[in-house]
This record gives sequence, C-alpha cells and structure tokens, in this order.
Amino acid sequence: MIEATLANFETEVVDASRTLPVLVDLWAPWCGPCRTLGPVLEKLEGAYEGRFKLVKINTEDEQDLAAAFGVRSIPMVVLLKDGQPVDGFVGALPEGQIRQFLDRHVPPAEQAAPEAQADAAASPQDPADELQGLQQSLQANPADDALRVDVVHRLMLLDRLDEAREVFEPLLGKLATDQHATALKEWMDAIDASAQAAPDEQLAARIAADRRDFDARFTLARRRMAQRQWTAAMDELLEILMRDKNWNDQAARKAYVAVLELMAPAPQKTTDGQPPASDPTVDSYRRRLSMTVLS
Repeated sequence: MIEATLANFETEVVDASRTLPVLVDLWAPWCGPCRTLGPVLEKLEGAYEGRFKLVKINTEDEQDLAAAFGVRSIPMVVLLKDGQPVDGFVGALPEGQIRQFLDRHVPPAEQAAPEAQADAAASPQDPADELQGLQQSLQANPADDALRVDVVHRLMLLDRLDEAREVFEPLLGKLATDQHATALKEWMDAIDASAQAAPDEQLAARIAADRRDFDARFTLARRRMAQRQWTAAMDELLEILMRDKNWNDQAARKAYVAVLELMAPAPQKTTDGQPPASDPTVDSYRRRLSMTVLS
C-alpha cells in the first residue's frame, strides 16, 4: 500500500497503472466509513498477491488530487488502467462486493483460493444488515458526524423516518458546516411539508392559472422530494429559479442543491452493487443550475 501525494502521483499511480491495475482509495481521517473500508482494501491487496496495487490519497492533505478526481463524497475508490480511470465506487462496500469489483478488472489468478471463491459468490449484503453494522459503529463512535450522517441517510432510504430524526438530532447545530446534513434536513422538512400540503391536482391547477405561483411550485417540488422523484423536484425548482433566483430567501436554490447532494452519491447502492463515481444525470442538473444562476 502506497500513500500518494501530488509529488509522486505520476509515478505511483499513472505510470504504475500501465503495468497493472491501480486501486486508488480517497479517504480522510475524520471519515468513519473510510476507516471501515481501508483495512478491507489492504487485506484484499494481500489476498490478491500483487494482481493490483493499492494507493491511498488523504483528501485533507492532498486537496488538489481530490479535486482532480472530482471527489464529492468519501470514501471514493477509483481503479486506473493504462493511465486512465476505468471504474470506481463510492461508500464502504462489503468485502464480497469489492472482490466482485476487482475480479472484473484484475488479471485472473492461476487458481483462486476456496475462501476467495466463496466470498465472490456471496450474495450482496442486505441494506438492513449493512445499516445495523453502521449503527453499531456509531454507538462506538458517537462523535463521528460523517458516520452519523451516513446512518441517517440510510434510515431515510429505508423509510424509518422517526429513527432518522432521533439519530440526526446531534447534527442540528452543525448544519452550517455539513452540506450533506443540511440536505438531509431539507429532505425531512420536505416530507413534513408534503404531508400537510394540498393535493397535486390543486397545486397543478394553481400553476396552470399562474406560472409565477411559486408557493405552489415549491410545495409540489417538496412533494416530489418526499417521494424521491429527484429530477421532477429539480424541474419544478428550476422553473422558480429561472423567474426569480432570490425568491423566499433563495429557498428554491437551497432545495435544489440539497437534492443534488442527496443524489450524488447516496449511500444506497445500484442494482449491481457498484455506485458510479460520477452520475451523468447529476452532472447535467448541476450544469443547468449553474447556467440558471449565472444568467
């Protein structure tokens, strides 16, 4: 395992990837899931007996490298071949899923060990079981805000809102400095507001009668947030932003930014267990926001 810096990156990562796959682990000391993932990757580097090279980048110390990789959430893992990134994932995946990821890219062993075969064949970990492991880690490290945010997000994805609120409470005083916690609070508020709001038909009728009925649009956008219809929510919010960027103390922009944060990336995994390092939908909506704000 190598610690990469800006000074040795070209040699240890780019050049090295021309001879064997290089797995880059982007982490930070304050990140709870990073501390879970790191030892697993180091174990696998040994288990794969030189079939790939593990490189770690401390995103706190190497912010230029983190920016170059487009890091928005950690842990983030990127695999490079021939000097180029070819695949990656975000979050602390179970060992079996990481083995499956590696097996798609690293040279095959002459004979796989029985233990490795068993791990690779293992079914993906149930989200509820994965959450339980994170909750146990949080009980042992209650001051780990990053881990707490991760637990809250997963609880909300499992529709366990009351539990999510309880776990979230210690973060209420830290919203100014934690973008993902702020996004989760925006999501919770949207769920609460949606439950009390008028039906969709009434909101749609108000908008049809007056396209500048921003209250109706914002209420509809919040309902789409509550339903996890993220792009539909952002479409409504863009309609407000295109007409009045500063409406209601920039409420539409704040909600839009929260949705982007919740989408990219969320702790929930894709069907194959490998969340993309970059989501083209999120990138597209980021550009649309930038163009709207700058126009």
